Amino acid sequence: MKEEHIEVEGRIQTVLPGTMFRVELTNKHLVLATICGKMRKRWVRLTVGDRVKMEMSPYDLDKARITWRLK
Repeated sequence: MKEEHIEVEGRIQTVLPGTMFRVELTNKHLVLATICGKMRKRWVRLTVGDRVKMEMSPYDLDKARITWRLK
């Protein structure tokens, strides 16, 4: 059985090397996030202040995968 991902939204605070980002969630929690393969393939650019939608594992709430850039 595959575990379900937690969908959350946040705002990018810091751009780190290696396509890593420090993202602040709406509850002021900071997570380390990377972009998903589809966004990497399509050359989607993310900057400080962008709102993003992420998937988090229920087992590790300090890391996330960015799946969408919001307007």
